[in-house]
Amino acid sequence: MTDVPSAAHSCPPTTGPLAHRVPDLGALELLLAVARLGSLGRAARETGISQPAASSRVRAMERQLGVALVDRSPRGSRLTDAGALVTDWARRVVEAAEAFDAGAQALRGRRDSRLRVAASMTIAEYLLPRWLIALRRERPGTAVSLHAGNSVAVAERLLGHEADLGFVEGLAAPDGLDSAVVGHDRLVVVAAPGHPWARRRAPLDPAELAGAPLILREPGSGTRQVLDAGLASHGGPAEPLLELASTTALKAAAVSGAGPCVLSELAVGEELAAHRLVEVPVAGVRLRRDLRAVWPAGTRPTGPARDLLSLTRGAFGPGRGGPAGPAAAG
Repeated sequence: MTDVPSAAHSCPPTTGPLAHRVPDLGALELLLAVARLGSLGRAARETGISQPAASSRVRAMERQLGVALVDRSPRGSRLTDAGALVTDWARRVVEAAEAFDAGAQALRGRRDSRLRVAASMTIAEYLLPRWLIALRRERPGTAVSLHAGNSVAVAERLLGHEADLGFVEGLAAPDGLDSAVVGHDRLVVVAAPGHPWARRRAPLDPAELAGAPLILREPGSGTRQVLDAGLASHGGPAEPLLELASTTALKAAAVSGAGPCVLSELAVGEELAAHRLVEVPVAGVRLRRDLRAVWPAGTRPTGPARDLLSLTRGAFGPGRGGPAGPAAAG
């Protein structure tokens, strides 16, 4: 017996969104299966739905199009003349959808074949190498490029679509970026063993630190941002003795005895252990900072960028303030 659409549905609307007038892909795939298998039940099984659901979907298509598509009988199901014509059109739509899907997969493959990371110096030198090694184990086919610079440079690369994910140190995420806190860090004042500060027993107070010429990172770096903020109520740091853009250069200058410097404790562990540098205690100044993954506001990391972000979670043990999960900022 043929299910014929009722008169109320014999003239479907010819205006409005196309999605309301054209059956969805699932319905068209079901119709193609009925044409190929000659049975609504077998078509239902092939497409992963129940027979009642398949019958309902066919009836909904018939109401939507205003024509009968399938004759049902105890011997099976066959297409009406209109159904055969609609099936030809459906085949072209499904083929186009398959081409669309193949193209989308190719785009995802191209995206997932590379990862561009921008990171401020401390994270780039002391944390990212092990994260990238772990990422390579998970995604051996992904080519990774890393650009190291200060926090301002990282933000510029992300906002200029020259990086997929960034990492910065500082008090907050740069403007225009969302972030997740992945850990915490502490700045320390260090000096060569022969410097007078290395023999101090009492901690430096904020006024002493602010008044002393120091070897410092350049403005725009997360290290400088935190130090400037910590000493803001004391007039900020004095004119730097040296201003350098490289952590390695700062350490070398301090080890040579040129003067004290302020660096991440991540960067000076080896020098402190070997007694090439001495940590100078400081009281009354907050030199703690967040380590953040950053990306353009309003988006979310995808593909290898998302995987790298997940690898940074829980990377810091209790000595660094405990594991830090993502916390949206900005």
